[in-house]
Amino acid sequence: MLKVFAHHIQLSTIAELLADVLLCFFAALLVSHGLDGGQSTGTARLTASLLMPAITFSLGMSLLYSFFGLYRRGAVRVSLGAMLARALLAVAMGSFVAYLAVRPAVSSGRLEQGLLQPLLLLAIGAVAVRSLVFLARRASVGARRVLIVGTGPDAQSVANDLRASGSTQTTIVGFYPTAVGATSPADALGLNVLPTDLGVDATARKLKVHEVIVAVREQRGGSVPMDQLLACRLRGLPVLDLAAFYERSRGEVPTDSLKASWLVYGHGFVQGTLRRTSKRVLDIVASSVLLALASPIMLLTAIAIRLESRGPVIYRQERVGLGGRGFMCLKFRSMRTDAEKDGVARWATKNDSRVTRVGAYIRKTRIDELPQLLSVLKGEMSMVGPRPERPSFVAQLKEQIPFYELRHSVKPGVTGWAQVRYSYGASVEDARKKHQFDLYYVKNNSLFLDLLVLIETVSVVLFREGAH
Repeated sequence: MLKVFAHHIQLSTIAELLADVLLCFFAALLVSHGLDGGQSTGTARLTASLLMPAITFSLGMSLLYSFFGLYRRGAVRVSLGAMLARALLAVAMGSFVAYLAVRPAVSSGRLEQGLLQPLLLLAIGAVAVRSLVFLARRASVGARRVLIVGTGPDAQSVANDLRASGSTQTTIVGFYPTAVGATSPADALGLNVLPTDLGVDATARKLKVHEVIVAVREQRGGSVPMDQLLACRLRGLPVLDLAAFYERSRGEVPTDSLKASWLVYGHGFVQGTLRRTSKRVLDIVASSVLLALASPIMLLTAIAIRLESRGPVIYRQERVGLGGRGFMCLKFRSMRTDAEKDGVARWATKNDSRVTRVGAYIRKTRIDELPQLLSVLKGEMSMVGPRPERPSFVAQLKEQIPFYELRHSVKPGVTGWAQVRYSYGASVEDARKKHQFDLYYVKNNSLFLDLLVLIETVSVVLFREGAH
């Protein structure tokens, strides 16, 4: 894992992104130079006529791959076939990028005689080569060896997360039992429970461990051998607790073991002037551009809603925003006008009978959220942030979810980290799960994370990942 502006990114993801950029760059450079008839003889000529188009093509293709979710990790389970289909679709759309990027490098006559075909074939070949190289690397590089301290449900949950990550570079060497939640090997569901006679540090040395994960919530009263864990740290061995592990692996902050002292003394939760200014600039630019691009869709949506049923096109509903203050959230109406005729607020369910036919479509495609871009321009919302909830739900959730009010320390967003990490939910338990992702965003928010969420939102909308 590598930290980029406080956000954890897998090194393999960065390596794949850089590999795609370089492979597409050299593919564009090779085809451009070849179809130019070898006339670009000289460094200055080569740089002026071929270099910039190749850079444009490689960056454009990498951005397309990002929009199509080829670099997403841990958010959704996508089969290998689906990922290849997305890659081919991205390459097909990249033909337009190739046309714009390489056209300045060759004469217009030669461009029409077959520039795009070999370029796209090379781009597809580049993706295939990159995939084979990384598969071979994963098979040849030694796996990262992890020791889990604990044998209870949390230890098994950590093990399941490591296995479900799809990484072949992680090997769980065993489980070191503690006084809290300790079980015998027979009771540990087949886990490789290690003997305790050597101690944690000596066991880690013997098994050549690269990382120790302490999967025990209650660590008081000597239940966890802190002196041995300290010895591991002093010789450079990383030691993670549950909160740090889930923050790194899942991009969430678990609330069930969270303490106020961790929030007070830990890093993160930065809301300086520079951060607020950069976020506001991004909000204004992004919402303005999206409003201009989406205006035809918004007009057609308004007409469709009006034709299907009587009632207002725009639905206004009070939500809780920054600092716990209320504001009117705007959405295209997707339900019947009598959806809450008794005045009682209800969670929207997956197949809610109150949703109209047009409403079902615009909810799946997120078109119903487009009017909120006006709230972003007004300053009541941001492009990225926790989704705003209704006051009645907030009052309920504050009683049941620890530190729920922390989400109101930033502006609510049109999209958010929870929206691209977790499927749609309509219960208190779903709200608890999404709140853990929102806490991660509040703690680690940055311009980089905002851009990442916006990019992943494209994939969520295009492929209806977690659509409701």
